[in-house]
Amino acid sequence: MPTSAFDDLADQLARALTGTDAGAWTDFDENARAVLRWGSLVPPAHTWFPGAPGRRPTVAETAVALCGPDGRVRGAALFAVRGFPELLPLVVVRCADWAGPVRERARAVLRAELPGLSPGAFGGLLAVALRIAGRLRGDAARDLLAGALHEGPEDRVTALFASGDRAVRRLAHRAGVERGLLSPAQLAETAATDPDVVVQDLCANAVLAAVGDGETDGNGGALLAPLLRSRQGRVRAAGVTGLRRTGRAAEAGPFLYDRSALVRACARWVLRQAGTDPLPLYRAVCAAGAGVPDEAPLGLAECGDRAVDTPALWALTRHGRPRVRAGAVAGLRRLDAVRVDPLVPLLDDGSARVVREAVTALLPWADRLPADELLRRATTAPAPHVRRGALRLLAEAGGAPFREAVRVLVGDPDPVVRDRARRARGEAPSFARDLPKDRSG
Repeated sequence: MPTSAFDDLADQLARALTGTDAGAWTDFDENARAVLRWGSLVPPAHTWFPGAPGRRPTVAETAVALCGPDGRVRGAALFAVRGFPELLPLVVVRCADWAGPVRERARAVLRAELPGLSPGAFGGLLAVALRIAGRLRGDAARDLLAGALHEGPEDRVTALFASGDRAVRRLAHRAGVERGLLSPAQLAETAATDPDVVVQDLCANAVLAAVGDGETDGNGGALLAPLLRSRQGRVRAAGVTGLRRTGRAAEAGPFLYDRSALVRACARWVLRQAGTDPLPLYRAVCAAGAGVPDEAPLGLAECGDRAVDTPALWALTRHGRPRVRAGAVAGLRRLDAVRVDPLVPLLDDGSARVVREAVTALLPWADRLPADELLRRATTAPAPHVRRGALRLLAEAGGAPFREAVRVLVGDPDPVVRDRARRARGEAPSFARDLPKDRSG
């Protein structure tokens, strides 16, 4: 097959062989079939595939034949794969073939080759199988390889914990947990440090199960430490939940002020299960002046009473730390205790976080705010975050003030303000409601 089309396919095959992307194999399969069916490349005869009689086909010729439009050629090519184990990913693809004899033969070839595969080669095949699992009849290869992962050698599983393919890593960790290949300490460290949220949840839940079943040899507290210091809120929440199982519910107190709402909710539940009402704790720290934790106002609103706790939140809108002021505004919104006039001065706050919360709280009343004051902020305020907030409120209200702000701000030095103004210029005011929220600061 000395054609340029074949050379292009050979180059694509070389990239698939040297790469780690499972999608490269499915792409090759689709491209080869398209070239053979619609391109200038002459399909190989079904009696064999390209090459002179008596000559063994090359790896590229075999790969192309495995993907061709003629099922008889694909079936014949499967007999030659034993000489080219690097083409097993295409055998996995053929396990979902639309021709019954081809897919049955491909599955038989795959079963025969599984025992001799290295962990790395196995991981590559598993990645392809997971990629095609959503196809019609694509679950056969996935089930075959997943079963081999759960029942095969342990090193086959552990080697895939660090796989570059996310789906493979998830399946490997699931198999490792089910087979008990990870100690509780390893599970805790993986939950705390792994970048994948699915692996985090899997390992964190396994740690909680070990703690709850007493399988930690009295080391449950140490196992929770990595979870509690994790950067991921879901993992910290699991660690806080585990405090109750280890009889350390009182240690959930500091997590009442965690930056994650899920962690705060878990901390409140743990304390209540231990007989401690978290609401008085929130009220006490919110009255602590300079010592108020940053997330305490929002935590107070999450479990507080509107009639009782609203005054404390209004007082905290004047706190010296921006995060506390922003949390107080968010808490007022949660308690449905927003009042327009006291919040308007916060539109000029030096913190973008505070202005963002104030704008969000004032959006339902945007048409009641003084349009001339908003226009002044949007066009003349020195701080970009103030101009962004005012423009968002003007966009919500619409009308002539918004159009004037857009006219002025199309040349604003701040790229975010300028982009929003240019996007809105010439559009109806309703379009402005879709302007992106300010995420700076």
